[in-house]
Amino acid sequence: MNKLVAALSLVIILTVLALAAVDLHPLGNPAHTEMDTYFLNNAQTELGANSVVAAIVFDYRGFDTLGEATVLFTAVTGVLMVFWGRVK
Repeated sequence: MNKLVAALSLVIILTVLALAAVDLHPLGNPAHTEMDTYFLNNAQTELGANSVVAAIVFDYRGFDTLGEATVLFTAVTGVLMVFWGRVK
């Protein structure tokens, strides 16, 4: 039964990865959007940031970055709790 579940899970994961790979843009040819131009033209005047990447990560998408940091902290805490139980 466990081998069947593992095989089915592997097939599902590989199918999802294959479907995702079909929709990728060619390497070195990203899709251009109006948002790109907006960020490049307005990041320094609106936010006073010299780095457009830092302005996007910390100012325009601050809540998203906070959420990602929370998920990473929770994952690390969970792994440490699992290993802490094995050490004792």
